[in-house]
Amino acid sequence: MNNSVDLKQLIQSLDTAIALVEPDTWAVVFENAKFFQWFPPGAETDEPLTQRIQSLNAERAATRLEDRRKYSFDCETKVGPRTIPLRIDLQPLPEAEPPLLVVQCRDISKEKEAQYMLDSYSKMSERHAKELQKEKERVEKLLLNIMPRTVYEELKDYGTTTPQRFESATIMMLDFVKFTDMAISHDPSALVAELNDIFSAFDRIVEMFGCERIRTIGDSYMAVSGLPEATAEHAKNIAKVSLRMRRYLERRNAAHPQQWRCRIGINSGPVIGSLVGIQKYVYDLFGPGVNLASRMETMSEPMRITVSANTYEQIKDEFVLSERGDFEVKGFGDMKLYFLESEIRDRF
Repeated sequence: MNNSVDLKQLIQSLDTAIALVEPDTWAVVFENAKFFQWFPPGAETDEPLTQRIQSLNAERAATRLEDRRKYSFDCETKVGPRTIPLRIDLQPLPEAEPPLLVVQCRDISKEKEAQYMLDSYSKMSERHAKELQKEKERVEKLLLNIMPRTVYEELKDYGTTTPQRFESATIMMLDFVKFTDMAISHDPSALVAELNDIFSAFDRIVEMFGCERIRTIGDSYMAVSGLPEATAEHAKNIAKVSLRMRRYLERRNAAHPQQWRCRIGINSGPVIGSLVGIQKYVYDLFGPGVNLASRMETMSEPMRITVSANTYEQIKDEFVLSERGDFEVKGFGDMKLYFLESEIRDRF
């Protein structure tokens, strides 16, 4: 008798809610103060457990308990203004006659808080990972704007790049006529916006024919074909790019009050490509082939495309070219130069 009283007193003092329930009727035959506080009976003081804990799935619980297995579920109860998350365990009381079930209810607020913090941390980590990926993609996009992908991959993998010599490449140089006068006499912001639109269109044309934009400096634009991936079509690709750039400007000038007139020079030959700089990277081309392309641009005429003999020999069968004559080219001596007019198919 004393043992029974002591056990009840012990159960009453627990911070865990405990109840004993008849398995057939779900009648509560004993409960401690905490259970009564969390699941008080209604007007009918002998309400079964299924009414006092309405989230209890009696059918599912009975199925598990018949197999002598514990049945657990989570629910919430309201005590005053506070909502308390609970975990409820039901299991048969060993060797009880008549059979009884032990119902144990635990406050899992701290577990929920820990889980919430873990979920919040996971979401925050996931968000930071996405932001980091976006930033990585943004940096990659910026770097790919100033260097070929193969050079970027080498820089990413090894932290440095090796200068490369390309035996067969074609370089195009473009510059606008009297751009300095235009910049002085017009709204600089509007002028730069127009130049940005034009260069963006040039970028699309360059990409269309598998070429690489190397750099823009002020109003000058430089593109190349034949690197970093070698191609036998490098001269033809640049010729097509140059003709389409000129055609774009002609159509733009016909629709805009501001007239943009360019000079274009093309040369084919060996070049060296290298990444220059430590903190600010610039991918650039060097060598006589580049210098001669620059000479072709400065010696060209407004809205004309001047081609060296090197390039002429590679495109003469598929393009219409007119001979300009022999010229003294600084640093290179006498050279025969040509104007690139159109593709042969454009004449028919």
